[in-house]
Amino acid sequence: MQNHLVGWLPDCPGNNESGGKRLNGKTRKGSPWLRSALVEAAHAATHCKDSYLSAQYQRLVVRRGGKKATIAIWHTLLVMIYHILSEDEDYEELGGNYFDEWDRQAVQKRLVRRLEKLGYEVTLEPTSPAA
Repeated sequence: MQNHLVGWLPDCPGNNESGGKRLNGKTRKGSPWLRSALVEAAHAATHCKDSYLSAQYQRLVVRRGGKKATIAIWHTLLVMIYHILSEDEDYEELGGNYFDEWDRQAVQKRLVRRLEKLGYEVTLEPTSPAA
């Protein structure tokens, strides 16, 4: 007896579907020299301290893994380069704490919950800015 679910493969790579449309997980073809240069630049950018790209890499590597996170960073670099060249503007570094400042309340809530799960009682008091 044949299995009637032969075409349905839930955990196969490249079998992503959204709204009935099948999506692949591969990058498109392009210049191999540009690709290798972008991967090298993305790898270097992820190892810089206190930068937006390294913070983005650290967020993504937890969920996606190292190689996919690096590809996401080179895509970000490619988009940045395109906008810098097309709009003739300077690059503005957002900083390594961009994602923490992006949604402060969510970060505070998550960290307080985490400490409470470890058995601590937490009260938050803002510090005065250093002069």
